[in-house]
Amino acid sequence: MKVTVLVGGVGGARFLQGARELFGVTPFPQPFDSAPAEAASNSVTAIVNVGDDAWMHGVRICPDLDTCMYTLGGGIDLERGWGHRNETWNAKEELAAYGADPDWFGLGDRDLATHLIRTQMLDAGFALSDVTAALSKRWQPGVRLLPVTDDRHETHVVIDNPGGEPGEKVAIHFQEWWVRHRAQVPTHGFAQVGSDDAKPAPGVLDAITDADVVLLAPSNPVVSIGAITSVPGIRAALRNTAAPVVGISPVIDDKPLRGMADECLSVIGVGSSAEAIAGHFGARSGNGLLDGWLIADGDHAQVEGISIGSAPLLMTDPGATAQMIRAALALVGMEAP
Repeated sequence: MKVTVLVGGVGGARFLQGARELFGVTPFPQPFDSAPAEAASNSVTAIVNVGDDAWMHGVRICPDLDTCMYTLGGGIDLERGWGHRNETWNAKEELAAYGADPDWFGLGDRDLATHLIRTQMLDAGFALSDVTAALSKRWQPGVRLLPVTDDRHETHVVIDNPGGEPGEKVAIHFQEWWVRHRAQVPTHGFAQVGSDDAKPAPGVLDAITDADVVLLAPSNPVVSIGAITSVPGIRAALRNTAAPVVGISPVIDDKPLRGMADECLSVIGVGSSAEAIAGHFGARSGNGLLDGWLIADGDHAQVEGISIGSAPLLMTDPGATAQMIRAALALVGMEAP
């Protein structure tokens, strides 16, 4: 079975652990269309959000790609859910001593090594997708990690200008809004910088078109899944693929388990309930994206054209997440191999 997953951040990375548990580990790099012919061979391709990517202290940071890579490769900090385990912070302390900006974003020493290698390769002319493949050779994630685009496609946030005239607005990078301000400033909208010129990275459209099933991980619907689908060509590919598209709700009891998905949804006028988020994505039989929508036991959703099911959605371990994916497949009449 060829499985394609749209992911972003910590929840997406943990979801991929369950997908790998269910469908088996494939060597990396594993070209999407060249899996061995044995019936038991499966492939999982993750299309990863790059809207959080940013330049900090002269290096290119790709938080969602790195979180997926570290999580699947066994190098994630389990307590924080992001960054390297056994991290040290000497470089951060030295940067602070120099008064370097931004002072609100901390780079760990081990994590910095990843960013340095990435930046060197980008400066040498390699595309982000090629860089990701090279970095993944070390971590052996067992799934194919593809940035949704090799082009700039950063999420910026429109807020009231601090210290500005009444009603004056300013756009800041998502990282500043998320990390520095904790999303607690008057916010008016999101914009993708570079979206007009961005195109899907090599292999991304094929991964959607040739998949047996496409899954939307329980990632932030606005700044993760929404940022992915805003890349020109992605939404059309999702609507036109022959594969069923099934999403997994990112809320339990109408509350996100972590992160600030409710803050993002509020900005665009969508409630943080399973039903409201399903309505936001919409049914493929209309003008939306979903054939199926898996919600947490006890939650409620009813959206015309979308098959709704429920299951335990706590990703306590890869085995529990694998069972969640089985329930998602069942919504569209599929079984895991």
